[in-house]
Amino acid sequence: MSGGNVNIETAKKIAALVAELGGKTYYVGGTVRDGLLGIENKDVDIEVHGITPAQLENILDSVGEKLKIGASFGIYGLRGCDIDIAMPRLEQATGRGHRDFEVFVDPFLGAQKAALRRDFTINALMKDVLTGEITDCFGGIDDLKNGILRHVNDKTFVEDPLRALRACQFAARFNFKIAPGTLDIIKTMNLDALARERVLAELKKALLKAERPSIFFDCLRDTWQLGFWFPELKSLIGLEQPPIWHPEGDVYSHTMLVLDAAAKLKNKAQNPTGFMLGALCHDFGKAVTQKTENGKITFYSHETEGLPLIESFLRRLTDETDLIKYTLNLCELHMRPNQLAAFNSSQKALNKLFYACEDPAALVMLAKADALGCGSREINPKMQEYLINGLNAYNEIMAKPHVTGADLVAAGLTPGTYFSGLLDYATKLRLAGIEKENALTQTLAFAKSEGYIKQK
Repeated sequence: MSGGNVNIETAKKIAALVAELGGKTYYVGGTVRDGLLGIENKDVDIEVHGITPAQLENILDSVGEKLKIGASFGIYGLRGCDIDIAMPRLEQATGRGHRDFEVFVDPFLGAQKAALRRDFTINALMKDVLTGEITDCFGGIDDLKNGILRHVNDKTFVEDPLRALRACQFAARFNFKIAPGTLDIIKTMNLDALARERVLAELKKALLKAERPSIFFDCLRDTWQLGFWFPELKSLIGLEQPPIWHPEGDVYSHTMLVLDAAAKLKNKAQNPTGFMLGALCHDFGKAVTQKTENGKITFYSHETEGLPLIESFLRRLTDETDLIKYTLNLCELHMRPNQLAAFNSSQKALNKLFYACEDPAALVMLAKADALGCGSREINPKMQEYLINGLNAYNEIMAKPHVTGADLVAAGLTPGTYFSGLLDYATKLRLAGIEKENALTQTLAFAKSEGYIKQK
């Protein structure tokens, strides 16, 4: 039995025991929404009504190993199951942050009042676990059918500023429109106090789960919410580019096209999140390098001048060293593949580029997305063929045996700090396509010329 089926069967077992005590159990939130949309969702969220917390805990103890995720908030789990079990509750804001809430558990609140705390009508739907009957207190089914994101309640919606980002994230994931009234409320919300972890979580969902992540940022733009968390992106709005190369418009428009093109390629990257962040950030440097000379717009060295901006943006969201390093590396090198392809450069030049890259395949894909973001759905097939063939040749070279420190020791050299210089030399030979035996001979000759091997 699959994990998803185990969760469903566990939910039904709990619901049957709850029903024996006169209560009801509902699927809630994304479980109901995604089911109606035909989207697979392995996680199961249920809400138990009409019994006391002590009764629920006894039921959970009889079903499995109970986990008190937030017992004071009426939230539980079961070890070995991806199932969240909650009781109806009321929430009252006590501050500006996402977690600044006082929670009141009330098992006898009733379906409508319990659903009132939900963010959007499509997330306020409830489905009886045993009968399958849908409870729709706020028109969520119609909004699902019409592709509309509409907030449930004016008062409670603004109490949680993360909901502004969630609205934009859901709009991107489901390609929904945000209702005009909801857009107006989001414009009034202050996102400054949000925890960066929560912002990054919503950003990742938009980047990794949406076919068109650009919708997320367009919604933030339309609701005036780019400024605090995404100022580097906001600075690209209205930043003109040479029309001959960028008929799509300003740098922001180009970035959005690149982002959507990258979304179709992301699963082939070693780090899909880093790849998508690279697509988002790759042209941040244009904001500080734009010049107009003799009527010509240029952005010389934007790929390097933008690195401090990109790092500042990333560190605003995370301290994940590997993610930051990966993204910066892609952004710094993003121009090179298409430049080398345009000049039909040597395989050796490609090898040096790929060796300097954290993820050469992702770099080729980013170059492709960058080209697709220049107002065209097509790219030069010869350039793409050159890069793919070059990447394959590079991977073949890197798979072959090569000179290592152990080889130098076996040849009679004593390990020392000078080894790094010899291995750098050997790497150059490797990238030039020199086979290991020949490369070792040349490396030892180099060591001799440098005085590391004594003349006999």
